[in-house]
Amino acid sequence: MEDAETQIAISTYQKRELRKTHQKPHMGNAINDSLPHLGRRRSRRKPRDFVKIHRKNAKRSNNSNGNSSSNISGSGSGAGAGEEDEKEEVERKIQALQRIVPGGESLGVDKLFEETAGYIMALQCQLKAMRTLASFFEGLEKEKRKFGG
Repeated sequence: MEDAETQIAISTYQKRELRKTHQKPHMGNAINDSLPHLGRRRSRRKPRDFVKIHRKNAKRSNNSNGNSSSNISGSGSGAGAGEEDEKEEVERKIQALQRIVPGGESLGVDKLFEETAGYIMALQCQLKAMRTLASFFEGLEKEKRKFGG
């Protein structure tokens, strides 16, 4: 009882801010920015799996309570199931973006899309710079060979 009274409620926004402040310091290395998913555990997906199992169990209990199985294979709920599948697919893609884009887990969907666009442009610039450097060094190697070195 005493523990319940002394606990402080923290809003979702405050939790996000706490996560931001406890992140590892930015090292300034491109490898750290481009591969943020390597340090994450896969156990984060367990709650989603639990939700899927819970939904399946709920459907089974509805069917056993006298509802016919036409809801599953009939034309009545086909559109609803399709919409649900599309929503789940969109949610999976948003979660994938959150894992890929640095700092994406703490962003809303609108801001996530903006950050994704910026991240793609930054990656394109890095690629262009790497190609330029590679061609420069290839030119140096050709010059070296030309002069016998």
